[in-house]
Amino acid sequence: MKKVTAFIGSPRKKATYQAVQEFEKDLKQYAGIDFEYVFLKDYNLEYCRGCLSCFDKGEENCPLHDDRDKLLEKIEHSDGVIFATPIYAFQVPARMKNFLDRFAYYYHRPKFFDKTFTAIVTQGFFGGKDVQKYLEVMGENFGFQVTKGSCLTTLDPMTENQQKKLIQEIKKAAARFYKELMRSSPPTPSLFRLMMFRMARTNVMVLDKKYSDYHYFKDKGWFENDYYYDTNLGLIKKLAGYLFDFLGRQMVKYK
Repeated sequence: MKKVTAFIGSPRKKATYQAVQEFEKDLKQYAGIDFEYVFLKDYNLEYCRGCLSCFDKGEENCPLHDDRDKLLEKIEHSDGVIFATPIYAFQVPARMKNFLDRFAYYYHRPKFFDKTFTAIVTQGFFGGKDVQKYLEVMGENFGFQVTKGSCLTTLDPMTENQQKKLIQEIKKAAARFYKELMRSSPPTPSLFRLMMFRMARTNVMVLDKKYSDYHYFKDKGWFENDYYYDTNLGLIKKLAGYLFDFLGRQMVKYK
């Protein structure tokens, strides 16, 4: 049975929570799913101090000792992950932003390649599409296999037509998520994701060996691999990878 965990940034059990409940219901129509709700308000997560210890020395050196690792454990034990949030002042709420900040080291050392991700965003009038895209980019940079999420207008009261449209949008998002969740192996990366890996690798290769990124890449074998995980790139992407390596070396050379 697949395990799916929804991390909810709203402090209330209102529109966002109800949207996730609808998503869960649609998902369980396909197969048995172990579904868990994680409300960030229920966890002690201190605000990031911006000290860069997690980037430079490794996340185990973070000076904050709170519930970060409890939340990380929930991600690690999931096959699918959802970030669900309303928008406050045209961005995610403070709890959700701090949650993302505290795991920002995964931008440098992505990890969750075997997990499916989507975003559920609720809005009043507008601004939600940008937040949805932001969360999807965060998911990609953390290593997740990202499916297109949903941006839902949840004005209260809602007309019957608005309610039907919302339910249909969630149903489509759940179908996309389930299809990716059941994939037997990660997909071949896009040219853009391949470029990001090869350029990042070139930069990490020239780092002082005291930095955590260098040892992480070395231990994973990423200095030799075509990509983060084993995959058949095909001839065109193989050649593109060599080109990205060359461009990366040129950029490092002239820094």
